[in-house]
Amino acid sequence: MHLYQNYSNPSKKHTFGWFFFCMEILKVMWYHLFDKLEFAGETMKQIRQATVADLSRIAEIVVFNYRLNFYPIFRDDDYYFNELQVAKLAAQYKDIVGKMWVYDDGAVKGMVQIEGREIKKLFVEPALQGNCVGSSLLEYAITACGANTLWALEKNVRAIRFYKRHGFTVTTDKKFEEDTTEYLVRLER
Repeated sequence: MHLYQNYSNPSKKHTFGWFFFCMEILKVMWYHLFDKLEFAGETMKQIRQATVADLSRIAEIVVFNYRLNFYPIFRDDDYYFNELQVAKLAAQYKDIVGKMWVYDDGAVKGMVQIEGREIKKLFVEPALQGNCVGSSLLEYAITACGANTLWALEKNVRAIRFYKRHGFTVTTDKKFEEDTTEYLVRLER
């Protein structure tokens, strides 16, 4: 029996109404999905391969994040305020610039470093966190580069929560952060 034939039967009128109600719901969901895909496409356009000209800005973002997120855990004044310097870090990054991508919408606001299928670093300008820059970089790493694993400081619960929201799970693999007693945990997708 065809759906329209049910409409002539008074006891089946509700079926016809539910059909159109469901169609309206699907239409709304489709428009929202289309908007999200369009948004994702637009944000993906903001991501490009890093260049040598980006290295000081990348280093600045990394230094700010290290001091903000890791200094409270490690409390190493000599490293975080003497050794960790933008110019020195930018010079070190020259050898790996080909493994870095940046979120650039007129200003570099975040970076991701990928080696093979592993995300080595992902940082966003601290003042701009929560504005989809990190999510865009992570989704780019996953979809365009095939990234499916990373290591995160076990005490960095905020970062681990972020990665979990994007489909990563914490594995049982752990290792010490170099020259410390703090653990890194491996996440994979």
